[in-house]
Amino acid sequence: MPDADPDATVDTSNQPPRSAEMFAGPGFRVRTDVERADPSVVERLRPFPTPDVSDLMNRLYTMATAIRNVTRPDLRLVGPACTVKVFPGDNLMVHKSLDVAQPGDVVVVDASSSTMTAVLGDLVATKARHRGIAGFVVDGLVRDLPGILSLGDFPVFARGITPIGPLHRGPGEVNYPISAGGIVVQPGDVIVADENGVVVVPRGNSAEIAARLEERAAADADYLAAVARGEFSNDWVDGVLREHGLRSEPD
Repeated sequence: MPDADPDATVDTSNQPPRSAEMFAGPGFRVRTDVERADPSVVERLRPFPTPDVSDLMNRLYTMATAIRNVTRPDLRLVGPACTVKVFPGDNLMVHKSLDVAQPGDVVVVDASSSTMTAVLGDLVATKARHRGIAGFVVDGLVRDLPGILSLGDFPVFARGITPIGPLHRGPGEVNYPISAGGIVVQPGDVIVADENGVVVVPRGNSAEIAARLEERAAADADYLAAVARGEFSNDWVDGVLREHGLRSEPD
């Protein structure tokens, strides 16, 4: 075979631009082994509503209210996060997450709040149900709602619904830190979601938060029961007002 002519011109007319290439590493990677919150801690968090959980994290770990339960309002979702980051309009890594998530995991999808397309529908939800996945939280849109609802008790939280389906090309990531609803979610954090919204409990603090909730449960129940009977005082309000120097002035 003759040597290549160094002066020959390479025909690039049918080659995609280099900017379209995919590269291994940040933006196109999957982690299959991550540390999750202890299953016993997840179960201890399960009974508590999101307002109680949020209060004990100083109201800083709750996702944007636009991310809401689009299935039955009574369906709660509690479990370790399997995090997914997708390119807006694409869901390749959502499909891959079905092979990575463990039974009981909550798949949390960072779709950059995109309203371009759905990132999952009834087929993905049905496959996830067969894999034992607890449900989805999507910072983006979903579709095929009647099919998802037909599963009966499979909770999906999202920003809304669209009939437009996604592409399946990538890039994306599975089990790396994401941002969903304005909150950073690390793989293995505990997701607690109900009709009030979605709260993220950092894995490293999950046992502490569970213990605080349990310690307060009896006192909170007694206080609520007293209020229901009409037995309460607002003296504490006057105390706060005095502390801040409020003066009562005549009309």
